[in-house]
Amino acid sequence: MAGLTPTTPNAESLTVHGASRVLEIGFSNGANFRIPFELMRVYSPSAEVQGHGPGQEVLQTGKRDVALLDLEPVGNYAVKPTFSDGHDTGLFTWEYLYFLGDQQAALWQQYEERLQAAGAQRDAPMTEKAGSSCGHNH
Repeated sequence: MAGLTPTTPNAESLTVHGASRVLEIGFSNGANFRIPFELMRVYSPSAEVQGHGPGQEVLQTGKRDVALLDLEPVGNYAVKPTFSDGHDTGLFTWEYLYFLGDQQAALWQQYEERLQAAGAQRDAPMTEKAGSSCGHNH
């Protein structure tokens, strides 16, 4: 379910560190990651962020200080976070959280490159025009 494979490690521990704005997650294979809330928010797997197909991703800005208000478990395979900017439609499977933790450096670099290509600033507020045609509330 949700892309899980028999080799996907399960999450064994989750700790929300509000002050440092990171989600600490430990997996059954011994891996332990500290994933910044900003990274989670920028790479949310929701349609609101990812779009409805390749090339439709909505570049997220102004998320450096985003907080995690709630982390709701979804079955035994995912969590659904509620962020302080109101975003709550992303379903983060263990597999996706593992990917975010494991590929953190590359994802940050990719994000910086996307910002530069768009002529956008990391801390600029989001604009309404970005991705508003998908029918979701932004």
